[in-house]
Amino acid sequence: MLSIDLLLLIGAALILISILLAKLSHNIGIPTMLLFIGVGILAGSEGLGGIYFDDAGLAQSIGIIALVFILFSGGLETNWSESKKVSLPSFFLASIGVLITAVIIGLFVMWLFDTSFLWGLLFGSIISSTDASAVFSILRTGNISLKGKIKPLLELESGSNDPMAVFLTIGTIELLLSPEKTVLSLISLFLLQIGLGGVIGFGGGRLMAYLVNKLNFFYEGIYPIFALSVALLIYSSTAVLGGSGFLAIYIAGVVLGNCQFVHKRSLIRFFDGLAVLSQITMFLTLGLLLFPSVLLDYIGLGFLLSGVLMFIARPLSVLITLIPFKFQIKEKIFASWVGLRGAVPIILATFPLIMGIENSHLIFNLVFFIVLTSALFQGWSINFIAKLLNLAAPLEKKRNLPIEFTSSVKDDTELIEIVVPYNSKVVGQQIVDLNFPEDSRIILVTRDERNIVPSGQTTLEEGDILSMLINIKNIDSIKQIFS
Repeated sequence: MLSIDLLLLIGAALILISILLAKLSHNIGIPTMLLFIGVGILAGSEGLGGIYFDDAGLAQSIGIIALVFILFSGGLETNWSESKKVSLPSFFLASIGVLITAVIIGLFVMWLFDTSFLWGLLFGSIISSTDASAVFSILRTGNISLKGKIKPLLELESGSNDPMAVFLTIGTIELLLSPEKTVLSLISLFLLQIGLGGVIGFGGGRLMAYLVNKLNFFYEGIYPIFALSVALLIYSSTAVLGGSGFLAIYIAGVVLGNCQFVHKRSLIRFFDGLAVLSQITMFLTLGLLLFPSVLLDYIGLGFLLSGVLMFIARPLSVLITLIPFKFQIKEKIFASWVGLRGAVPIILATFPLIMGIENSHLIFNLVFFIVLTSALFQGWSINFIAKLLNLAAPLEKKRNLPIEFTSSVKDDTELIEIVVPYNSKVVGQQIVDLNFPEDSRIILVTRDERNIVPSGQTTLEEGDILSMLINIKNIDSIKQIFS
């Protein structure tokens, strides 16, 4: 039994090594998940570290907790004003698209292994969800973003397709273990999961925003702990009641992130850091769980299944589900290619291991191989494909402004930032001529990474970042001034 001090030493060392490697390889374009898994493999029983770990149940628990924080953080940073334009196609991709992928892979696996369709469908269900965070992480290393509606489409799809993959996996396992059950009996379960997940997630997000604003805590450090506790409560209560906890926590994050509440910036930063820690911990654990010598036995089958997934299943699911929607063919091609697989399939692959499904080790090792193959081959090509299809756009870097402002729950004042557009009518005008509301002020102008304390005679230029302390009731009229 390892002492707690030694466990902390090992854990801290592995996390630091992962962070440093990610920093060193930032400009190479290697998906960070591969680095973190690689560190876990090197530290594992067949690596230099020699740490023996084969507890699939513990790995699954760590993965589920990590996904709760990752999904909640992703929801917090989802811009609903952009995402709502693609909410319907995203829902189709996250539900029907996942089902189509699972069925195509299931049919191929049934033929390949001469097994039952349910066993093949289980494999397809496990590998059916995508990970857009890996896509956008790779894009950021190339300092590019995406044009048009493809970016919010991929973000919203990946945040909401995990519940469908979880449902299909657990539902198929139930059918395998209990042959007396029918597919129709699972439909009511699916509706219950989606319904409860949506209702509790939306209500929980609104309630969290209300409580954060109303509970005037005596100490600022209480706010992130309070938000963390409510987030865990939303996930766990939904799961205990039979709903989709993953869907609930993602929706709660989206709802909260698009509300106004005190300490918003600090809370988003807190969950962003927690999500990064969760990703590192999750991938390190999964790396420790892997035995590379066993994985080598599945190279041929792994490449074959990866090819079917990349070139047949994912493209067909995208093309079929997006038929009713107006997307350019190049956007569909890009969405088809960037369906990277992440940690969720590996975590789902532990379910058959724990529940004693026949040939569950075969499923786990093949899924792990496919995830690594997807990240390696698709990951390396994302920036190239985006530029080739003319979908690449300059990356808008996050601005680190020197001003922090926390609004009291008793007032209606807010700190906002507006970028002066290149074609705005205010370009070339002095601040004194803007007809600005009396109870609002421009307190800082950031220009070419320089901070300028403005006066009435300050002339505005295109691209200026204006930090304004405003009365909330004036926000629409102020935005109109700079349109």
